[in-house]
Amino acid sequence: HVQLVESGGGSVQAGGSLRLSCVASGYTSSDYCMAWFRQAPGKEREAAATISSLGLTRYTDSVKGRFTISRDNAKNTLYLQMHSLKPDDSAMYYCARGLYSSCGATPSISIFDVWGPGTQVTVS
Repeated sequence: HVQLVESGGGSVQAGGSLRLSCVASGYTSSDYCMAWFRQAPGKEREAAATISSLGLTRYTDSVKGRFTISRDNAKNTLYLQMHSLKPDDSAMYYCARGLYSSCGATPSISIFDVWGPGTQVTVS
């Protein structure tokens, strides 16, 4: 059974840091593109960061220099380290598995087939 489970969300003051984790089970996550999406109330879900099977990372402009996506293949775990958090970063954060090993330049929701339930990040 393929499953993703996120953890690490919470409430933090502006300027603070959080690290999100996503544990994958039922498959080898290193074979696939993985991503962290986020969705704020009333807004579309967007890909905050992606990492390919080869470790190529991409970030949406608003998080560049503040967020770092990484993966521990031995633990089948994906991470998102977030620094200098802003109120605009408040959202539900979702871990997702891509259909392919590459994420592409502008990954859309349609190429991700497995999603976690999400973890809430609130920045005040």
